[in-house]
Parts: sequence; structure tokens; C-alpha cells
Amino acid sequence: MGSGFTSKDMYLSHFNPRDYLEKYYNFGSRCSAENQILRRLLKSLFKTFCLDGVKGDLLIDIGSGPTIYQLLSACESFKEIVATDYTDQNLQELEKWLKKEPEAFDWSPVVTYVCDLEGNRVKGPEKEEKLRQAVKQVLKCDVTQSQPLGAISLPPADCLLSTLCLDAACPDLPTYRMALRNLSNLLKPGGFLVVVDALKSNYYMVGEQRFSSLPLGQEAVKAAVKEAGYVIEQFEVISQSYSSNMANNEGLFFLVARKLSRSM
Repeated sequence: MGSGFTSKDMYLSHFNPRDYLEKYYNFGSRCSAENQILRRLLKSLFKTFCLDGVKGDLLIDIGSGPTIYQLLSACESFKEIVATDYTDQNLQELEKWLKKEPEAFDWSPVVTYVCDLEGNRVKGPEKEEKLRQAVKQVLKCDVTQSQPLGAISLPPADCLLSTLCLDAACPDLPTYRMALRNLSNLLKPGGFLVVVDALKSNYYMVGEQRFSSLPLGQEAVKAAVKEAGYVIEQFEVISQSYSSNMANNEGLFFLVARKLSRSM
């Protein structure tokens, strides 16, 4: 606790979603490390949701942040999507895009890239509309609570997706393990867990603001996921790291697991 891990209150008061989007998801400067990572993630998400058969009725996105990139391929495979985040301003940023407000972040370069991956069956605007129709709710979420969605009751999900959330939400490994168990309460037996996170990152920057990250190693992640009652089906390491002035990670991981049908 003495490490000064970024508190929940600090996120509410200091996390600027617009700065985050401009720094990590602006497809403008072609060769940045951030763009290379985003492309890799989009390819892996496309493979998972469009080629590998991860599909169903309901997907809950845990810790969506202010982003929608992670849902672009998922909306081809799930009838309903629920987006969630702890930080109110991130939920507001998502709502801006869902409602097509003029000041919403422009995701069209990312959407075009995903449409290309998917064989250009539809154009960008049609893809965006499909995702907007699929996102049924935007909810507050706290992964450190035994009921991450609070009093909100949803049917058990077919898939939980979490991208770049858990390492920022959990100050230590016991909390990380507990968060995975908490999330399991939202998932039906046999359901899919898809997680993307940074490896061995202590912090990441949003504008001038520094936010803590739990430095996760591959083996610790695998052990925590298995302990929470999942069987790992895929564990891919992405060797690309963020720009050194943005974060100090050593690559990322992309994990697909399934919740066991019965307790061990």
C-alpha cells in the first residue's frame, strides 16, 4: 500500500479521457508504437471473434474506458454488448460516441482498418451503426467488488472482455486474483474470458498525469486465471511495448480462457 498506487478517487478527479484517446488511439502518426500495438490488438480481436468461434448472446466489456476499438469485431459475434467502466468521465465519453455527438472522438480510421480486416463486407459508417445498435447499456463497474456491477442484474454473459483495465485497477496480486473471481460471477459456466493487458508495467501516462499499473508477469497471470476457475485456451505475448515516455511495459498479453462448467 505504501507504493502510492493510483486511487479510485484519483481516476475520478484526474483521468482525462480525451488526452488518453489522443495519445493512444490516434491513428494519425503511422509508425508510432501505440499504433503498432493497436493494430496487433485489432487483429487478435478479429481472429478471436470472427474466426475462432467466440460468440453468443451477451458480451460484457469490463473497464471499457472511453474506447470502442475492442468491440468492433465483437459486435459481429454477439447480439448484445454491455460496456462498463469505473470512471464517470469515461462513461460520458462513450455516450458521446453512441449518441453521435459532434464532439465525440473520431474512430473512423480505426473502424476502416477493422472493416478491411473483416473483408470489407460493410463500409465504416455501417459498421459503426451496427456497434451502436449492439451496445445496449453503459454501466458503472468496480472489479474490486464481489458484485462488480453493484445492484444491476444481468443474465450470465457468454463472454467477458477486458482490455487494459485489470492491471490499472488492482494494486497487488491478491486484488488481481480476487478481481478475476469477482468477474466470474458475471459469466456463465463454459463462457469465454478474453483479457488484454500490459506486461511488467509500473505506470502509464495520460497527458502529464501518471497512473499506476500492476507489473504483471506471464506466469502470475496464468496462475491467477487458473485459480479463478478458468481453463486457458490461448496465451499470446505481443512483444511490442509502448513508447518509453508513455509507459514502461515489456510487451502485452492476449488471453482467451473458458470458465469451468463446475467448481474444482
